[in-house]
Amino acid sequence: MAVGDFSASQEAEIDRAIRAAETACRFEFSVYVGPASAESRAFAHRLHASLAAPARSVLIMVDPTARQLEVVTGSVVRRSLSDDAVRLAVAGMESAFSGGDLVGGIKHGVGQLAEAARQPLSLHEQR
Repeated sequence: MAVGDFSASQEAEIDRAIRAAETACRFEFSVYVGPASAESRAFAHRLHASLAAPARSVLIMVDPTARQLEVVTGSVVRRSLSDDAVRLAVAGMESAFSGGDLVGGIKHGVGQLAEAARQPLSLHEQR
């Protein structure tokens, strides 16, 4: 996670949200907050590709100054996480960001993406 001007407690809050998300859905989450290039989508894809396991990863890239937000999902993640679910999480993050709550927006977005990507429990009949 790259961070901007976050306090140690805010960084810890985001880190806890990431760990909870990873536990919930078994995918890896990364958050980058900072400047992006003019082509924010391409920049986010390059960041995502540099992750240890991009196919099983979700990257949230936020450039608060340029007001850019990108979510990139790996090929394995996309089997469980629909584009509609990503759009819904992005809308929630944008709403929080517009209200000045960067940390809360990130935490909410990470949690919402993890919940949407969570594999449903399968019920097996015991014999």
